[in-house]
This record gives sequence, C-alpha cells and structure tokens, in this order.
Amino acid sequence: TRQRFKSEYVGESQDKYDSRDVERLFKEDALVEGYLTWRQFVVEDTLKMIDESLQWRKEFTLNDLTESSIPRWMFESGAVFLHGYDKEGNKLFWFRVKLHIKDAKTILDKKRYVAFWLERYAKREPGMPLTVVFDMSESGLSNIDMDFVKYIINCFKVYYPKFLSKMIMYEMPWIMNAAWKIVKTWLGPEAISKLKFVTKSDIQTYVGPEHLPPHMGGTDQFKYSYPPLPDDDFQSPICENGPIVSEDESDIKDIESESKETLESSFNSEQSLKPKKVNFLEDSQKSEDLDRGEPGRLRGARKPTTTFKGTLLDISPSEELRFGAKESERKCLIILNNVTKNHVAFKVRTTAPEKYRVKPSNSSCEPGASVDIVVSLHGGFQASPQDRFLVMAAEMESSAGAGVSELALFWKEVSKAKVMEHRLRCHLLESPKSILSNLSESPSATSNEHQDLQSTLMRVMATNSRLEQKLDSCVWTQKVLVLMVSFLCFYQLFGLSF
Repeated sequence: TRQRFKSEYVGESQDKYDSRDVERLFKEDALVEGYLTWRQFVVEDTLKMIDESLQWRKEFTLNDLTESSIPRWMFESGAVFLHGYDKEGNKLFWFRVKLHIKDAKTILDKKRYVAFWLERYAKREPGMPLTVVFDMSESGLSNIDMDFVKYIINCFKVYYPKFLSKMIMYEMPWIMNAAWKIVKTWLGPEAISKLKFVTKSDIQTYVGPEHLPPHMGGTDQFKYSYPPLPDDDFQSPICENGPIVSEDESDIKDIESESKETLESSFNSEQSLKPKKVNFLEDSQKSEDLDRGEPGRLRGARKPTTTFKGTLLDISPSEELRFGAKESERKCLIILNNVTKNHVAFKVRTTAPEKYRVKPSNSSCEPGASVDIVVSLHGGFQASPQDRFLVMAAEMESSAGAGVSELALFWKEVSKAKVMEHRLRCHLLESPKSILSNLSESPSATSNEHQDLQSTLMRVMATNSRLEQKLDSCVWTQKVLVLMVSFLCFYQLFGLSF
C-alpha cells in the first residue's frame, strides 16, 4: 500500500499533501492498517481513501489547527464537545443538535471546529474509538443541516478510519425520519450497524448514569462552559496517609504545615512523605529483579512491554495499564526514562484517585536515568475501562531542587507549553472463569435465542411492510384529493367568469 501510494499519488505532486502526514503514513503501521481494515483490505479502495483523507487534512490545516484558530463563539456555544465515557470505556463525543442552526456563512468554521476536536482526541488517545451522541432533545427541522451531517459521517467514514465505536441517536423526533433515510444511504453497511436509536428509557444500555446528564436520566452534573476546554478530571492519587501534599494547587505554606502534621501523626510512614528518592538501576539489573520477583513495592507489578517515545521521557507502557481480578493482576508498573540532559520533574494524576495508589506520584528523574512507578488498586476497588492516568513532565534547571516545596513551586511557575503530557487508559484482563463460562454456554439455548430473534425480526419486517403499504395508499389518496380540490376550484372560477 505504501509503495503504491508513493509511486501513484505522492509522485504526481509534492504539494498535494502536508509532508508531515505523508511521513506519519510511512512510519506508523497502525495508521495504514486502519485504512486497510476499513476498506476490507482492498488496496485500490484504500489508496483512494488515503488520498482523500490526506488532501482533507491539508485543506483544513489539521497539523497547525489550534484553539486560537477557531472562532471563540463556537467554543462558547457548547454545541460540540468531548466529555465522559460509555460502558466500554470509549470517549463520548456530544452533538447538542438544538444548538445548531443552519447557516452557510459559518459552515466552514463549524467543520473546522469538529476537526479540531477529533484531531485533539486522536493525539491524546491514539487508537481509541469514539462514541458519538446526537442529543436531539428539543430539536426540530430548523436544526438539521444535511451538508453538516454528511461531513460528520465522512469524518468517521474517510478521514478517521476505525474511529467510530457507535453513533447514538437520542430522542430523534419522528419528523426527522425522512432526513435519516437519506443519511443511511451515506453510511454504508458497516457504519449502519453502529447506529443506535435510543430514548431516555434505554440509553443506559450503552452509557452509565454517571456519564449522562439529568435530562437523560443520569447523575452527571457537568455543565459545559468555556474557557477552559472540558477535559478529564485528573486528580492527584491518594497515598497511604491521605492526599499527596506536594500538589501544585496548594501554597508552599500549606504544603509545609500539612507535611509536618502528617509526619507527626504517621511517623511509621515517614518515607512516603519525604522528597521522593529514586533508586536508579541498570536495565539488566532491573529486568533480573523483576523476573525473579523483587521484594518490596515492585513485587507483583506487571512489567510493561510497549514504549511511548516522548520529547522528555520514554514511557512504558505506551497506551494502557492492564489490570485483572487476581491478586497478582492488581499492580502495574510505569517506567519513565529520561532522554534529556537535564533533570525532568514528573507527576502522575488519575481520574479515579480513590481507587489507585501511585508510588512515587510526584518526583524528578536524573538525566539518562529511569524511574519505576507502581500503580496498585486499593482495597476492594476494581479497575474500570473509564479510568485514565495522566503523566506530566517538564524539564528543570540544573540548579532547581527536588524537594517537596521546590517541586510544588516549579509546577506553579512552569509554562504549560513546556509540559509534556501522555495519557494511559485501563484495560481489564478477562478472567479464566468468564472465558470458560462463555465457552460452556448451552448450544441449544443459543440456537433458541437465534430462532427467537429471527422470528421477531420477521414480524418487525412484516409490520414495516404493511405500514409502508398503508403509507403509500395514504399518499396516493392525498394526491387524488388535491387534484379533485384543484379541479373544483378551477371549475368554480371558470363558471363564475362566464
């Protein structure tokens, strides 16, 4: 695919695509695999898709698209945003249809706005699909813009392959049925299977109440506002004796007094509150220790096998922490390698601080050295696909200290532009019991379920056919009546004139 794309498409014109996109295509196997999978491994179709996608990326300047390049009023409207997760751990991409008004003057800005959110998510959580939620409550025909809808569908069908988990249509008014019949012709069979039409009574089949607003029967009190852009609620994890005291939101005085109180009340946990001192091991020694089960905090931690190459730190694993139900699967290891010539400060945050213990969660790493961070589940808590971790890193001056107060001051003063961020999600390992139970399901029961489903489907299709016949009959009757009324009116006017 790459060879043909290079010879048949790139060779034609060097200015046709952004060179950065072409470079990514030739470096990232997952990107090419995504295009191929979406086009059923038909190379000819895949090449056309890549061509269209890369041209679109250059037209919309996606590699240089920033928050400041989008009109502020679009962010303030709250019509489109990312927030929350579905039950499978996929991010929710909200479209509040009632806030969209068709306007030819702003359509290009709206398209760029959607592209901004998609590109932002693609960079933050590469390889993770999205669940699109069209919230159609209180919307009508004036809110339907077919050109804009077609563009959104193309974003997932062409521009971001394998990005769509499902498309949830919430409370679609019956008056929009005709419009959605047209939309279905644009989707294709694979995308149609991802459409889920739901109401308040059944939306929780796909999204838990904690990620649904009250008008959908949920408990999420999130209210969109701008600025800033909505993001995951990353917080500092909790240590054995309470919240980590070196939080950047606290004042230095608060940190010192809090540190003192905690040390007095928990003298036996002294090491956890002192400035973190990291023991740097040689790679060979580290792997030996892990393989034979190093005593202490690293014992039982799952060793990562993939690595994200960052500007300041190499982070292992690259994408996800894998937790399971067994005791041996309740600890994971994050390994940070400093690839700079200076000290790098780092801290780890999570969306579920009450569930996880992270050691160390806020410290620094020497030039060329590595740090082992143990992430463990606390108490009886279980990991969830919705849980996320954020690793933040920033380069320090050689003269800067690495104590609690020095790190807190550093994080307060460091520019956001200098902070490297990398996100990790949680993956749940399936237990052997659940695998065996799935395998041991009764074939006869499965067969009966298929038969019931088939008969129900046949009944629905028959009912649908009868309704279509009745509708055709009504339309025909309506046309005849219109013709008769028109004829009578004409006859009356014609009779009066004579």
